[in-house]
This record gives sequence, structure tokens and C-alpha cells, in this order.
Amino acid sequence: MINPVHLRTLLAVIRHGSFASAAQHLGYTASAVSQQIAALERDAGVELFHRNARSIVPTDAAQAMARHASKVLTDIEALMAAASRAQDDSRQELRLGIFPSLATYVLPRIMRHPRWTRLGIELKVSVAEPAQTIQGLRDGGELDLALVYQVGQSGLAWPHTMRRQWIGDDDFRVIVPASWGFSPEATVSAGQLSDMPWIIHHPGTPDAVVIERLFAACGLHPRVVAHSDDFTASVEMTAAGLGAALVPELTLEKKPAGVVVLNVPDIRLARNVFALLPSGSGSARVDLFLELLGDGLTEALSH
Repeated sequence: MINPVHLRTLLAVIRHGSFASAAQHLGYTASAVSQQIAALERDAGVELFHRNARSIVPTDAAQAMARHASKVLTDIEALMAAASRAQDDSRQELRLGIFPSLATYVLPRIMRHPRWTRLGIELKVSVAEPAQTIQGLRDGGELDLALVYQVGQSGLAWPHTMRRQWIGDDDFRVIVPASWGFSPEATVSAGQLSDMPWIIHHPGTPDAVVIERLFAACGLHPRVVAHSDDFTASVEMTAAGLGAALVPELTLEKKPAGVVVLNVPDIRLARNVFALLPSGSGSARVDLFLELLGDGLTEALSH
């Protein structure tokens, strides 16, 4: 019998291109991923990857198995959901904590996805910033899953009993009003933007501290005209001509016409997006949600 967990690992390896990247996405070690693939090869009686010192290449057998694996896994998830619904099992509820931009630009993609809708799982959603969401994991188990981000080495902390799974990185981009005359994706130095009007975070927040240090390191001394911790508001104010801003790529999916995105090599920063869930917990519905979340984030960032 083929283990469905190994099929899910196969899909992750093909999607991410290596055992190490798949392991990071799944929350396993690279060795565990390699062992699962080896077990799947033994069970199926076929070679799934050509391996060398630097890379792995999926065989035709692996590609064929992957095409069928998605449907098999979805059918298993639907079977388990149907059995649980027949028993009026309260576990068909998923209590989710999520930060605003992920809720705005990625969560709707998951909710509309056929693989999710056919399971009939009820979502209960709390939209809040990471610190508040993490508190929901601490206090009496109010949440099953928390989606959070961390900027650089900012002071975000979570209970040691939580399991962390990396979802993806959301790079920050410098945006300026179109009226300033820059060409889209023009390469400029941080110094060229110094002393210009800027919209920045409220001072004292962990993210603001990281950004202030980054700006200081590259000699950027902004003339602050607004403080905003709401990235959507910052984008709209930039579009209206108020000033430049540093915002995550995710918030630019529906970029207004009055905004120009610049390439500033001196400014390199990203939000690392993670899922947090209690250690030892997990289910088919959570695994599917996180898989669709990773795909949805990649799709949103490739606009």
C-alpha cells in the first residue's frame, strides 16, 4: 500500500525542486523527505528521481504519479470529511488567525478553490496583526492555526509548544508617486531618495526599528510626512502623491495607477510568512489549507 503522506511529499519535492526546499515547506528534515521518497520508490517499484551531487530531476514515472496524486489526496480528504460530517464531528471547523494583507489577497483564493470547497469545512477567521494572533494560540486554544509574519529579526515570539512551518517570503518594495517621473522598475540608489517625503511606520514598533536601521545603514534619511502601519493606506497615499513608502509585494497586487515601483538594490528586506500550530496537532484539512496557502501566496506574488 502506498502511504498518502509520501504522495504529499512527492508533490512538494516536485513543486519546490529539491528535498531541502520541500522539507522546509513541510516542516520536516531533508533526511526525512529523502527517506519518504525512497519508501515510495520501494512501494511503487519505480525510480522517481535521478539524483546527483547537486540536484534531483523527477523521472517520467514521478511526473505521472504526481498528476494522479493530487486527485487521490483530494479524494481521501473528501472521504475523511464526509465521514466526519456523518458523525456531526465538530472538527470540521477550522479556527484561523491571519494577518490583514494575507486575508485580503490570498485567503479568498483558498476559499474559492475546488479542492477546499468540496470538503465543506467551516472557516472561523480572526484577522489581526501577528502579536495578537499568537495570543489567541496561547489563551485557551482559541485558534487551530495562526498565520504570522516576521520582518528581519524583529521581536516576534511564540510559545515553544508551537510548531512553525515556513510558507514563503514577501519582499518589500519601494514605491513612489507616478508624478515624481520615475520609470517603472527603474534602478535607483537609496541616496537618490534621501530627503524626499516618506510615509513610514509609527516609531517604536518592531518592524519600524528594523526599517529605520536598514535606512540608516544605506544612508537614507527620509523626510517623514506621514506615519502609517496600514500598508493599503500607505499605497493609496503614495498614489495620491503624498510620498514614497516601503511596502510588501503582496499589497501591490492591485496597485493603483498613480504608484510606481522602483528597484532599490540597497534596500533588501522581506516578511517571512509562517504558520504556527500546536505541536502534535495536524489534520488533512490543515495540511490542505497550508498547501493551498503556499500556492496562493506564490500566485499572488507573481502578478
